Amino acid sequence: MVTSINHKMQLHNGVEMPQFGLGVYKVEEGKVTLETVKTALSTGYRSIDTAAYYDNEEGVGQALKESGIPREEIFVTTKVWNDDQGYEETLAAFEKSRKKLGLDYIDLYLVHWPVKDKYVHTWKALEKLYQEGIIKAIGVSNFQIHHLEDLFARANEKPVLNQIELHPLLTQEKVRAFCKENDIAVEAWSPIARGNLINEPVLLSIAEKYGKTSTQVILRWHLQNDVIVIPKSVTPSRIKENADIFNFELTKEDMKKINGLNENKRFGPNPDDF
Repeated sequence: MVTSINHKMQLHNGVEMPQFGLGVYKVEEGKVTLETVKTALSTGYRSIDTAAYYDNEEGVGQALKESGIPREEIFVTTKVWNDDQGYEETLAAFEKSRKKLGLDYIDLYLVHWPVKDKYVHTWKALEKLYQEGIIKAIGVSNFQIHHLEDLFARANEKPVLNQIELHPLLTQEKVRAFCKENDIAVEAWSPIARGNLINEPVLLSIAEKYGKTSTQVILRWHLQNDVIVIPKSVTPSRIKENADIFNFELTKEDMKKINGLNENKRFGPNPDDF
C-alpha cells in the first residue's frame, strides 16, 4: 500500500521517481506558477511536471530555486514540443528548456506527441542527451502501442515511461498492459478527467465511505493501479487536498466499480489523429 507522498517507483533504468506530483499544464507563467509550485513543494510534493508548450518553465525554475530544497530531492520533468521535433531541433529545444528552468540536468525528458516521421529522430536526440548524462531518464508521452513498437525496432534505448491521458472514463487497459509487459512506467495526464467526474454517483458513494472527495478517490485509484499521477491545481487548499490520499485504501470491489466507469472517452486529442 502506498502510504506516503514520498513513495517512489523505480524506472527500468534504476532511476527512482515519485509516484505523486504536480502537473502545471495551463498554469499561468510568472507569479501564478511561482506560487503554485512553491505551495506544492511546501506541502511535500517532490515531482513537478512541465513542458516547453506550457510556457511556464521559467516560473517552475524560479520556484525550485526559492524553495531552498536541495536540487537532488526534486524530480523535474519537461517535454519537447511538436514544432521542435527532429534531431538537431530537439537538441536545441532541450537546451532552451534547461536554461529556462535554470538547471544543470533534467530528471525526465519526454517526447510530447508522436509526430509522424519525426519522433524517431527526436528520440535519437534524447538518447544522445541521456548518454551525456544531462538527462537522468528519457520517455514518451501520448504513444500508442504501434508507436512504441516502431520505436523499439529503431531505437537503442527503451522509454522508461509513457505519459498518457488516463482517468476512470478512459482506462487505457491495452496500453497499460503493453507498458507493463515491457517494463515501461505509466503516468496519467488529465488524471481527474478535467473535473468531469466530481459528481459521479459511483465515486461519490465510495468517497462518502472513506470521508474523502470523489477527486481523492480517483487519485487513490491511480496509485493502486501503479500509475504515476500528477494532478494540476493552482488553489492552495486543493493542492493540499489532492495530496491527502495516503491514509486510506480502496478495496478490490471499489477498484472494480471505478474500472467499470470506462467509456474510452478522451478529453484531449487522439494520438493517432492530432
